[in-house]
Amino acid sequence: MTELFSAARRVGVDLDEGTGSACGTFGELLQGVLPDGTAFLVTFPIVLGTRAWFRYDRHGPLRVYPAHRTKSLALARTMLDTRGPAGGGSLVLDSDLLIGKGLASSSADLVATARSVGTVLDLDTSPAAVEDWLRPIEPTDGVMHPGIVVFEHRAVRLRARLGTLPPVTVVAVDEGGHLDTVAYNRLTRHVPPGLTVEYARLVDDLAVAVDGADLTGVGAVTTRSAVLNQRWLPKRNLDALTRIAGRIGAPGVVCAHSGTMLGLLLDAAAPDHDETLVAARAACERLPGTLSVYRSAAPPDGSSGSTYAP
Repeated sequence: MTELFSAARRVGVDLDEGTGSACGTFGELLQGVLPDGTAFLVTFPIVLGTRAWFRYDRHGPLRVYPAHRTKSLALARTMLDTRGPAGGGSLVLDSDLLIGKGLASSSADLVATARSVGTVLDLDTSPAAVEDWLRPIEPTDGVMHPGIVVFEHRAVRLRARLGTLPPVTVVAVDEGGHLDTVAYNRLTRHVPPGLTVEYARLVDDLAVAVDGADLTGVGAVTTRSAVLNQRWLPKRNLDALTRIAGRIGAPGVVCAHSGTMLGLLLDAAAPDHDETLVAARAACERLPGTLSVYRSAAPPDGSSGSTYAP
């Protein structure tokens, strides 16, 4: 892969190159269905993600590396076809994100692909345009938008921007296995009207907490969302992590609603963060599953970007 990224231009061949990147998310701060029937999630961006590099060749075939990233290949083909039938090139994806765990690995691949190919072809790669590129492919996390957003993942459409949070550390336990997010999102489930009303209230509560940089308020919402999700995709470690959170003073737990991950939220700016992190790791190491640590990400410009109005 290193050779592909550092390859020199070939003399006499019309080539252009472009790069793009996208962050992943640690599951979702909140996910559910609103009273109007809209399925939604609230993103939780992390520093890990996908980087894409695209070399355009007007006279060559289109290839993707690794070869199993067929959705990114299809997206690149669609974008190339908007400029005419000729042309191909090499698309290389380099991702930090585990697949099938609820970290938005597929969405990050697609957004990074759209940005790299769009840069070369001079196509619109604004967040709204990327939504349009991705909508025909699959339900998608809102990682094309900076910061924390309420996103209609099945419709692939932004609903609201909430802003950003102070830095957060997540001590995570992966309960194992893999989950096909696309197949999971095709499942039909009945959400009682009373529960949709609660989800709407949780969105409002989360918006207030994010706007006030209130990690305790955020943790109350994320924990409740994880509990509600137990009826559809139960996490066997939820009760244990909730007890650990109370014992070490963590704001709450956060889960991958369509994945295998569950984690403790820690305030990374707290004076006792290092000691709390050690305690959280030690407690989580005793649970069944694989331990890992994630860091939250902020938008490049550092601004809150909130446009939410309850």
